[in-house]
Amino acid sequence: MRVFRSIPGVKVSVICDKSRERLDHIGELYPEVEKATDLSGIRDDASIDMVAVATPVFSHHAIASECLKAGKHTFVEKPLASSSAQCHELIALAEARSLTLMVGHTFIYTTAVRKIREIVDSGEIGELRYISCRRLNLGLFQKDINAAWDLAPHDISIILFVMGAKPVSVNCQGKAHVSAGIEDITNISLNFSNGGFATIQSSWIDPRKVREITIVGSKKMIVYDDTEPLEKIKIYDKRVEAPPHYDTFGEFQYSYHYGDILTPFVKQVEPLKTECQHFIDCVDRSARPDTGGREGLAVVQILEAATESLMGGGGTIPLRYAS
Repeated sequence: MRVFRSIPGVKVSVICDKSRERLDHIGELYPEVEKATDLSGIRDDASIDMVAVATPVFSHHAIASECLKAGKHTFVEKPLASSSAQCHELIALAEARSLTLMVGHTFIYTTAVRKIREIVDSGEIGELRYISCRRLNLGLFQKDINAAWDLAPHDISIILFVMGAKPVSVNCQGKAHVSAGIEDITNISLNFSNGGFATIQSSWIDPRKVREITIVGSKKMIVYDDTEPLEKIKIYDKRVEAPPHYDTFGEFQYSYHYGDILTPFVKQVEPLKTECQHFIDCVDRSARPDTGGREGLAVVQILEAATESLMGGGGTIPLRYAS
């Protein structure tokens, strides 16, 4: 509400929520905005061009599909839906009606992640070997999804964006300690066809808030710490090298390189505002969003495979990306 109201040319006309308490709170902050507890008024109002959906994951498909059928451009918080089948339906609805469907993978719109991709694409860190993600905190516990579906979409979207490729298989393990059947800690491993590798640790029961991604290349390494207020990215001129050839075991010696640590300047902007502005721009220009329906589908397909692996004891699940 706050961000969309701050964008020039955008009028937020209606806020819809089942909770009367939340609506009363919004009414105190934004008394000029109409309040509703039912989606039908928004659906049938021809003056409303766009809808933003920020609700529990299980409701994304039903709400978004109703809005798309009514001819509304639709922005949906992550993950796009509860299944790849639901994602396919939303994509088909949007494409058939030439509507913009966008998913809220907010970190793709951070200046830090954009800078990381720029560094990786430049070849400065050499061949990208692996990415390690840790997204940990104490809570917030969800009732309808586990820690992987809650936290890992951020990291999966970042990995796909930085690597520019989709994994070919996934493994996942986890445990439910607080609520039966809802894993509060998960570990996901992603394998890529070029030998690349990524791991994602997600937890609701860690004593500290951790938002850290390590990217290891053959020449240099990057650490991205989103909890840092200013120096979010550090580039480490470190690497280990093995000799190209040797005759005896005694001649084999690893070579360790230790160089400088560089902190590139990253302009601080609000990612949510950048993301919402991008949605508006795509609607205005009939352009394809950086995080459109198909990007949302890829993340959900990976989460589905991770769930299958988790239910099967952590075995490897091949990924097949049906278009």
